[in-house]
Amino acid sequence: MIGLCLGLAGVVWAQVPTPTFTLAWNHTIEKIRWEEDYRVTPDGLLLGEARIKGSGAGMDAPDDAELRDGSWHYRRQLPPMQPLRVGRTPEAGDYQLCFEGTCHALSEWLGPPTAERPALELWSCAQAD
Repeated sequence: MIGLCLGLAGVVWAQVPTPTFTLAWNHTIEKIRWEEDYRVTPDGLLLGEARIKGSGAGMDAPDDAELRDGSWHYRRQLPPMQPLRVGRTPEAGDYQLCFEGTCHALSEWLGPPTAERPALELWSCAQAD
Protein backbone atom coordinates (compact mmCIF):
# COMPACT_ATOMS: atom_id res chain seq x y z
CA MET A 1 0.00 0.00 0.00
CA ILE A 2 1.20 3.49 -0.79
CA GLY A 3 1.10 6.14 1.91
CA LEU A 4 2.75 9.29 3.16
CA CYS A 5 6.26 9.52 4.58
CA LEU A 6 7.44 12.42 6.74
CA GLY A 7 11.13 13.15 7.18
CA LEU A 8 14.10 14.85 5.61
CA ALA A 9 16.70 13.90 2.98
CA GLY A 10 15.08 10.50 2.47
CA VAL A 11 15.22 9.58 6.16
CA VAL A 12 11.74 8.54 7.32
CA TRP A 13 10.71 9.98 10.68
CA ALA A 14 7.08 8.82 10.45
CA GLN A 15 4.67 7.10 8.05
CA VAL A 16 0.95 7.80 7.66
CA PRO A 17 -1.13 5.18 5.80
CA THR A 18 -3.43 7.50 3.85
CA PRO A 19 -4.09 7.91 0.11
CA THR A 20 -5.25 11.53 0.50
CA PHE A 21 -4.66 14.32 2.99
CA THR A 22 -5.00 18.04 3.58
CA LEU A 23 -1.99 20.05 4.70
CA ALA A 24 -3.19 23.04 6.76
CA TRP A 25 -1.46 25.91 8.54
CA ASN A 26 -1.93 29.48 9.74
CA HIS A 27 0.01 32.25 8.02
CA THR A 28 2.69 33.46 10.43
CA ILE A 29 1.84 37.16 10.14
CA GLU A 30 -1.82 37.32 9.11
CA LYS A 31 -2.89 34.26 11.17
CA ILE A 32 -5.13 33.22 8.26
CA ARG A 33 -5.69 29.52 7.56
CA TRP A 34 -4.38 27.90 4.37
CA GLU A 35 -5.36 24.40 3.26
CA GLU A 36 -4.05 22.28 0.38
CA ASP A 37 -5.54 18.91 -0.61
CA TYR A 38 -3.17 16.23 -1.88
CA ARG A 39 -3.51 12.77 -3.39
CA VAL A 40 -0.67 10.32 -2.73
CA THR A 41 0.43 8.69 -6.00
CA PRO A 42 3.42 6.49 -6.93
CA ASP A 43 4.88 9.54 -8.76
CA GLY A 44 4.55 11.87 -5.77
CA LEU A 45 2.04 14.15 -4.07
CA LEU A 46 -0.53 15.58 -6.45
CA LEU A 47 -2.02 18.93 -5.43
CA GLY A 48 -5.78 19.19 -5.83
CA GLU A 49 -7.80 22.08 -4.47
CA ALA A 50 -6.36 24.77 -2.21
CA ARG A 51 -8.18 27.19 0.07
CA ILE A 52 -7.29 30.40 1.84
CA LYS A 53 -9.49 32.33 4.29
CA GLY A 54 -8.28 35.81 3.28
CA SER A 55 -5.43 37.83 1.84
CA GLY A 56 -2.57 40.06 2.93
CA ALA A 57 1.22 40.01 3.50
CA GLY A 58 2.09 38.31 0.21
CA MET A 59 -0.73 35.79 0.30
CA ASP A 60 -3.32 36.95 -2.20
CA ALA A 61 -5.67 34.40 -3.72
CA PRO A 62 -5.11 33.82 -7.45
CA ASP A 63 -7.26 35.76 -9.93
CA ASP A 64 -9.28 32.66 -10.80
CA ALA A 65 -10.10 31.83 -7.14
CA GLU A 66 -13.76 31.49 -6.20
CA LEU A 67 -15.16 32.65 -2.84
CA ARG A 68 -17.25 29.88 -1.23
CA ASP A 69 -18.14 29.28 2.41
CA GLY A 70 -15.80 32.04 3.61
CA SER A 71 -12.69 30.78 1.79
CA TRP A 72 -11.11 31.41 -1.59
CA HIS A 73 -10.95 28.08 -3.50
CA TYR A 74 -8.58 27.49 -6.40
CA ARG A 75 -6.60 24.84 -8.27
CA ARG A 76 -3.09 24.86 -9.68
CA GLN A 77 -1.83 22.49 -12.34
CA LEU A 78 1.48 21.23 -10.97
CA PRO A 79 3.36 18.01 -11.59
CA PRO A 80 3.49 15.54 -8.67
CA MET A 81 5.86 16.74 -5.96
CA GLN A 82 8.36 14.21 -4.69
CA PRO A 83 9.17 15.48 -2.11
CA LEU A 84 7.08 18.42 -0.92
CA ARG A 85 9.37 20.54 1.27
CA VAL A 86 7.95 22.82 3.98
CA GLY A 87 9.50 24.99 6.67
CA ARG A 88 8.74 24.03 10.25
CA THR A 89 10.00 26.31 13.03
CA PRO A 90 8.84 27.16 16.55
CA GLU A 91 8.13 30.77 15.47
CA ALA A 92 5.81 29.71 12.62
CA GLY A 93 3.82 27.16 14.57
CA ASP A 94 2.95 23.67 13.45
CA TYR A 95 1.23 22.29 10.39
CA GLN A 96 -1.84 20.11 10.58
CA LEU A 97 -2.26 16.91 8.60
CA CYS A 98 -5.94 16.17 8.01
CA PHE A 99 -7.25 12.81 6.80
CA GLU A 100 -10.21 10.53 7.46
CA GLY A 101 -12.17 13.52 8.80
CA THR A 102 -9.71 14.51 11.54
CA CYS A 103 -6.84 17.01 11.71
CA HIS A 104 -3.65 16.21 13.63
CA ALA A 105 -0.72 18.47 14.46
CA LEU A 106 2.47 17.16 12.90
CA SER A 107 3.90 17.22 16.42
CA GLU A 108 1.81 14.09 17.13
CA TRP A 109 4.28 12.16 14.96
CA LEU A 110 7.38 14.35 15.01
CA GLY A 111 7.38 16.26 18.29
CA PRO A 112 7.19 20.06 18.34
CA PRO A 113 8.91 22.19 15.67
CA THR A 114 12.51 23.01 16.59
CA ALA A 115 15.18 25.38 15.32
CA GLU A 116 17.48 22.36 14.86
CA ARG A 117 15.02 20.83 12.33
CA PRO A 118 13.60 23.87 10.47
CA ALA A 119 12.43 21.89 7.43
CA LEU A 120 10.32 18.85 6.67
CA GLU A 121 9.71 16.81 3.54
CA LEU A 122 6.58 14.83 2.69
CA TRP A 123 6.62 12.18 -0.04
CA SER A 124 4.77 9.11 -1.24
CA CYS A 125 6.24 5.82 -0.10
CA ALA A 126 5.40 2.15 0.25
CA GLN A 127 3.82 1.35 3.63
CA ALA A 128 4.58 -1.79 5.58
CA ASP A 129 1.62 -4.17 5.74
